[in-house]
Amino acid sequence: MGTWKVRCLDSEGKLNKRIADLEADYDDLKEKYEGAKVELDDLKGCIIQEHINGFQTGLRQATFFYKDVDATDSKFDVNKDVVDGQIVNEAESSLEEEAEKETVEEEKEAAIAVEGGDDQAEYDFYFL
Repeated sequence: MGTWKVRCLDSEGKLNKRIADLEADYDDLKEKYEGAKVELDDLKGCIIQEHINGFQTGLRQATFFYKDVDATDSKFDVNKDVVDGQIVNEAESSLEEEAEKETVEEEKEAAIAVEGGDDQAEYDFYFL
């Protein structure tokens, strides 16, 4: 009984040491994660800024090559896109695309339901 108690106390000591080591490792990993998260946010900001700079460069080039075009005119809106030869708001074009997708999906579901219904009717007929 005495050796069993000694072994239990020894195991408890080893486990407590291991728990302390794991907690220290966790704290180190948490610090590294926070550092990586901050660095990732900085990189995201840099990417966004590069896109903005690229757009501004393209706009300056367009005004240089097409001198009769006024890029500061209100009809030039970055929130608009050309779709089917017409200028539309990006929000409107994405809503139209979503509506078309939903319509196609509904038609597919209806076709599947009709096919499933016919199969079920035939299946029921054979067992009558």
